[in-house]
Amino acid sequence: MAHIRKATGVWDWFDQRLAVTKFFKVMVSEYWIPKNISFLWAMGVILMTLFIVLFVSGLMLVMYYKPDVNLAFDSVNFTIMKEVEYGWLWRHIHAVSASVVFLILYIHTLVAIYYRSYKQGREMIWVSGMLLFIIFSAEAFSGYMLPWGQMSYWAAMVITNLFGGIPVVGDAIVEWIRGDYAVSDPTLTRFFMLHVCLLPLVVVAVLAVHFYSLRFPHVNNLDGEEIDFELEGEKYLEGKTSESKVIPFWPGFLAKDFFYVSIFMIFFFYLVGFHFDFAMDPINFEPANSLKTPTHIYPEWYFLWEYEILRGFYFDVGPLKAADIGLIAFAFAGVSLFFIPLFDRSSIVAPAHKNKAFFIWFWVLVIDMILLSLFGKLPADGAELGIENKYWGFALSIVYIGLLVVVLPLITIAERKRV
Repeated sequence: MAHIRKATGVWDWFDQRLAVTKFFKVMVSEYWIPKNISFLWAMGVILMTLFIVLFVSGLMLVMYYKPDVNLAFDSVNFTIMKEVEYGWLWRHIHAVSASVVFLILYIHTLVAIYYRSYKQGREMIWVSGMLLFIIFSAEAFSGYMLPWGQMSYWAAMVITNLFGGIPVVGDAIVEWIRGDYAVSDPTLTRFFMLHVCLLPLVVVAVLAVHFYSLRFPHVNNLDGEEIDFELEGEKYLEGKTSESKVIPFWPGFLAKDFFYVSIFMIFFFYLVGFHFDFAMDPINFEPANSLKTPTHIYPEWYFLWEYEILRGFYFDVGPLKAADIGLIAFAFAGVSLFFIPLFDRSSIVAPAHKNKAFFIWFWVLVIDMILLSLFGKLPADGAELGIENKYWGFALSIVYIGLLVVVLPLITIAERKRV
């Protein structure tokens, strides 16, 4: 049994029972971060800030939202936007942060790929991060359905139909997800439950795993240098701060992050006040109508590259229908980044610019994803530069798959042989 003495104050009372000081040292004041990093390492804290913003603004909106197909559209576009004081502001904050969070997620992910921060002990950081990306995607889709506008309804129809492509049990799964034979009131209620209750809890749990996994291999640095964090931490504690290669998470690292977060929030509230419309599809300001299909259905910008891969395969191959091939490619695209630590066959942890082949591979991947997103917004039956969009989509989809499955293993095997 622990020895409990008379407390000298409130902090000491809690410290004797919860080891607050020790916990603070392990998690914050003596958790070491490399000095050799840049502002790009602040993306994680910005993402955490956006998650808090989403949570708080979501709480404000849920007070007035009605998860009913007859009331949902009016509760958003009239009650919240026009009748509730500052309701329009909370909706703009929620919509913009839901979109911007994916911009920061993509930057965070691409930085990790560029600096190859997904191997040599950091695999669990990567896997938990990719799992967060999938969960945030599910959270975004379930939230996109809640305003019950035209794009909400038809996006739900298209996405739930995808599960129908699963052999044997596909139709049963579609009916189970919808709670009905078609997208209707039970579907809206289920997605409301997912968005407001279940998925946020899952996000918090996976975030805890993500932060916990960071505590062991520690954060990577600009040069991929392998640092003895215990030795460098001892130097810092001895007062050799200039000689040490690390700084404490608090106040050294987090104080700088607060500065970057402040700069980011200026940009964020500029979007909220003046350009909130980029996060809201005009078609979604029309009430959901099952008898009126929009001329061109497409997802939000952060799903466009995957959507283009889904529709990029327009031909049958033997017994496989075009829709089935597209669904398989779409499923691969959704989980493909999970497997980058496996596709990368080299043990070297170094930034892309130190390996010319990897550097080229990285930027081709980024350009390909951007082009997939651009063509995902265009109608499939259109044409660009005299070439039909479906051919562009197919070519770009093959490039994406080839870059991960073929090119990355080849260039990293060659790198391994050179060492």
